[in-house]
Amino acid sequence: MIPDVETRLLRGFLAAAEELHFTRAAARLYVAQQALSRDIRRLERDLGAELFLRTTRQVELTAAGERLVPYARRVVEAQEELAAAFGGAAARALLVDLNTDGPSTGRSVLVRARELAPDAELMARFESGLTYAAGEVAAGRLDVSFGWVDGLDPALRARLAHQPVRYEPLAVLLPEDHRLAGLERVPVGALAGERVYAGAGNPRTLEWTELARRLFEGRGVALAPPAPVAVGKEEFRRVMTKTRNPVLVTVDFLDMPGSVKRPLVDPVPLSPLSMVWRKGSGHPALDALRAAAAELATARGWLAIPDGCWLP
Repeated sequence: MIPDVETRLLRGFLAAAEELHFTRAAARLYVAQQALSRDIRRLERDLGAELFLRTTRQVELTAAGERLVPYARRVVEAQEELAAAFGGAAARALLVDLNTDGPSTGRSVLVRARELAPDAELMARFESGLTYAAGEVAAGRLDVSFGWVDGLDPALRARLAHQPVRYEPLAVLLPEDHRLAGLERVPVGALAGERVYAGAGNPRTLEWTELARRLFEGRGVALAPPAPVAVGKEEFRRVMTKTRNPVLVTVDFLDMPGSVKRPLVDPVPLSPLSMVWRKGSGHPALDALRAAAAELATARGWLAIPDGCWLP
């Protein structure tokens, strides 16, 4: 019979199992690496099994470690649910990734959630790309993000819960002197021969690049080659001016100096946007976010799909 196992030990084990790197796992938990290693050794003694194979070059789970992962996850999730049910999670801020510090569907949801739960703390973060943010959510460093869930790796997606929020119409950002800038709406076919930037080469935005690839496939539109990842409005403008490539964006994307934003039509491409959080996560503010997303989707018709639209 094994002794009672502290949730803290299981939380440390999960961090190490997900990172497969004790230094990163310790940083994630805000503890010293020596303390984490000590906790792992104690857990191994309690369970009577070696959980990790450690070498100077890498850390790997043993068969016993692999077997422990789902049990540890259920225990930790149950503890989080218990804390949430009795108010223990209310003091911790809910970290919500909005992808970009500008107008967005996610920001609208966050603003409404703050109105629904004024006593909860919902903090915005800006990670730029669901592929990266979803990994942070699964690892417990973020709580919520937004994006195209089906564009994620299936193994990562299996660890997340999600709620559809909006089918976002897409647009193209063009230099103001571009040949298509005079149009009020740009047919997708009119981009034939162009190289459109959609984050190619950025490992944080793989799902966005894949959506663009599917949209442009067979239409004579190429994906622009990798460009320096621009953080901030001024840097984005500078890189766009230098490359002069059209950029695939959503209709809510912020306006940029020296550029014009035009909705895409014929067909109208839609990006399925979902709110994403870690399975089993419990936090009072998460309920407010889900309620806000459902309320806005209904009031603004975000989940309606007009005839003749394109979906990935």
